[in-house]
Amino acid sequence: MESFASLFEQQLSPLLNVREGDVIDATVVALDNKYVTVDAGLKSEASIAVSEFKDDAGVLAVNVGDVVKVAVKAIEDGYGETRLSRSDALRIAAWEELEGSLEREDVLTGFVYGRVKGGLGVMYKNVRLFLPGSLIDVRAVRDFAPFDNKTVDFKVIKVDRRRNNIVISRKAVLTERNGEDNKVIIERMQEGNVVSGVVKNITDYGAFVDLGGIDGLLYITDLSWKRVKHPSELLTVGQEIEAKVLRFDQEKHRVSLGLKQMLDDPWSGIAERFPQGTRLHGKVSNLTDYGAFVELESGIEGLVHVSEMDWTNKNVNPGKLVKLGDEVQVQILEINPEKRRISLGMKQCQANPWIEFADKFKKGDRLTGQIRSITDFGLFIGLDGSIDGLVHVSDISWTLNGDAAIRNYKKGQEVEAVIISVDVEKERIALSIKQLDMDPYSTYLNDNDRGSVVIGTVKEVTADNVVVTLAEGIDATMTARESSAEKVDDATKVLNVGDSVEAMITNVDRKNRVITISVRAKDNKEEAEAVKRVKQAEKTAGTTNLGSLLQDKLSQG
Repeated sequence: MESFASLFEQQLSPLLNVREGDVIDATVVALDNKYVTVDAGLKSEASIAVSEFKDDAGVLAVNVGDVVKVAVKAIEDGYGETRLSRSDALRIAAWEELEGSLEREDVLTGFVYGRVKGGLGVMYKNVRLFLPGSLIDVRAVRDFAPFDNKTVDFKVIKVDRRRNNIVISRKAVLTERNGEDNKVIIERMQEGNVVSGVVKNITDYGAFVDLGGIDGLLYITDLSWKRVKHPSELLTVGQEIEAKVLRFDQEKHRVSLGLKQMLDDPWSGIAERFPQGTRLHGKVSNLTDYGAFVELESGIEGLVHVSEMDWTNKNVNPGKLVKLGDEVQVQILEINPEKRRISLGMKQCQANPWIEFADKFKKGDRLTGQIRSITDFGLFIGLDGSIDGLVHVSDISWTLNGDAAIRNYKKGQEVEAVIISVDVEKERIALSIKQLDMDPYSTYLNDNDRGSVVIGTVKEVTADNVVVTLAEGIDATMTARESSAEKVDDATKVLNVGDSVEAMITNVDRKNRVITISVRAKDNKEEAEAVKRVKQAEKTAGTTNLGSLLQDKLSQG
């Protein structure tokens, strides 16, 4: 029979070789919902939380009877119990593995669990690693989002147990691989080749595609033959795509990709498919301040300039005439295949109101319309076909000019006018209100032309000039010198406002509607006529007397 001392020594011997922090083997002896009980041959069995034995999917990865590695946290915790840890054992093993990989320059794989200051946090077997932003890729990475919740290959470049710090580098792996695969990459990235890749990042101007050791840039203009407002309309991060290599810079390792180049160019043979003058239907795909883009077929758009949208509304915002998605009829005005531009017209698919007006009305016709707008230069009158005719300020009144003529009219007022001219090409219609009545100026001059003696009333008088009203709306002018047969330096000395004046019309400017009169000329004419009459009388009288004398002489003889 063994002595007590011998038995005690046997019981104590395992404890003498175990220290806190050691990793030892233990056997799973029991399981429940909360704990896994293990026997490590120490003073007592230990209970370890079930969570320490679950895998990444949350599934319990141990059974009764399994031998597992555990770390000793306490052989005697003061309550007669042994405390062991499964997670600490894994962490210690991972640390040892990471230290060894530093020396061997092994390539390991970890999981990006989130972003940390200056870079990314990577988990490797329950050990948190730091991946600096500068070591994520061979090129600077501004957006870390594509790496979230992704696995990455890395190399350990620094281990500091004292500070619990491990620094890793993904760039080191890529640099090594790029060196090894450079020749293969160059062969793959020849222009025209079709390559496969995964969308890595999306920006406003395009998308970056991971081609396996090298990134390719897919510009938004090379995504589709159709208009694309943002790459996210067609692509998502993580999406696998095939694209064509458009350009490859071997020195800078820059690859330009094209997705639309995988399809036939819809602009090929465009002029044959859409001859000039063709009418067809399309859908409004985009609106701008200067017009609307209409999709004629997939990848083919044309521009309807605002001036070609409506016959009459040429300066209106396009959004007031059409909406996005509207189905509209258009006509092909011009096609430039080289510049990939198509000019379209909407108004050409409608009747031209100017032609219709010209067919219905002619010069001299009278019509009625409402005043749509009033400007400094005249009145715009609304006519048939939603078009406007202009009554120029000079055609409003025979007697009033400028503001005085316009002042008698207001917007919305219905007026009658006469058509002066219709210019379909320039889309202009000239109207006149004053020509509804005879021109008093012309009527007066028909009866009183140059050389006529007329009577008027002094309207205005200054030292130098006199204005005389000859008839209603008919004024004439004369200088001070012409205001009297006598020499006059100041007209106010011989004439006053309201005086009746008899004068001769000496000059007529019908174009500028100016009549010049002269009292002097009238008096001089009258004087000349009087002298002429006297001379004629004297001549007649002299002839009579000579005849009588001769008669008497003859009779005497």
